[in-house]
This record gives sequence, structure tokens and C-alpha cells, in this order.
Amino acid sequence: MKSKIFSFFLAASLLTVVPYGKSIAQINDHPASPVQLNPVAPAPAKPTVAEPVVDPNLPKTTIEFSEMEWDFGRIKQEEKLVHVFKFTNTGLNPLTIAQCKGSCGCTVPEWPKEPIAPGAAGEIKVQFNSGKKKGKQNKTVTIQANTDPNPTILQIKSDIEVPAEPAVAEPANKNILQPVPSEQKNN
Repeated sequence: MKSKIFSFFLAASLLTVVPYGKSIAQINDHPASPVQLNPVAPAPAKPTVAEPVVDPNLPKTTIEFSEMEWDFGRIKQEEKLVHVFKFTNTGLNPLTIAQCKGSCGCTVPEWPKEPIAPGAAGEIKVQFNSGKKKGKQNKTVTIQANTDPNPTILQIKSDIEVPAEPAVAEPANKNILQPVPSEQKNN
């Protein structure tokens, strides 16, 4: 009996603290609210790692690629393919590539970390892993450099074949699982 009375008073006291139809957030946000039900401050946001940015003080230059797009054609799942994009610094200032980033983890570029002199050539090697992907794929590599325009975007394409399901083989002797007709049982 005492526990029922205690439960009743506990419920009644909660109803007086939290008005019916109000959320705790609404009560906490109301300026005249005498009760703060959730005084714990929200957790601070996780710090984000700043991505490399091209130094704005670097003089601008231009870059020219022998091709902006490469199509691997029809490929199989789980293939790892590489294509090398060749470029030339066609500007009057050294070319500095701050970052090359694939559009997903399956597209991984490697680029020169040292400045490329005016008139000099360089390469960006891109590895593509088809993994379990299916069908037509269009991936990009975004290049951040002291170029005008910036960024430069390269494309990798492919059409990934899906392996055929293995056919279910029939048993060599089809009668092996069939019942024997009753007239043959007596012989």
C-alpha cells in the first residue's frame, strides 16, 4: 500500500514540474521557466581536420593534360587498374599541387609533391579498384593547385561486369531420387 501511495505522489509531482504536452526542450528554452530539467551542456562538436588548401600567395599558372578522361571499358569485379594522366605546366610560374582527391575510396591518386617548373611535365597516377561495384561507373579526381581555373577535375569511367550465377547441374542419373513404381517392387 505504501509503494502505491509513493508512486502516486511521485507521478503527481512530475506532472507539476513538466506541464502536459510540453517537451523538456521547450521548458528549458522558455525564458520564464523556473525549472531547468536538462542543465547538462551539449557535447562540443568534433574538431574537423582542415583539408590542404592552395597557398593564395602562390602566383597562378596553367596546366594542360593530354587527356581529362579515361575509360577502362568493360572490366570485372575485384580488378585493380591503373591509369597515368600526363600533364604539362603551360604557365610562367612553378606548378604546386596541394591535393588530389578521388571521389571515393576506390579511386586513389598519387601526384608529385614537389613544384613542377614552367614547361616541365608531370604525372598523376590513379588506381581504380572495381571491388563489388556493378555496371557503369564514373569517378573523379579533383586537383587543387595554384592554377587558373582551380580546381581541375579528371574522370575515370568503367563498366563493371557482374559475374553470371553458376548453373545448377542436374544429377547424372535422373532416376536416383524418383520412387520405384509399385509393379516393379514385386519382381
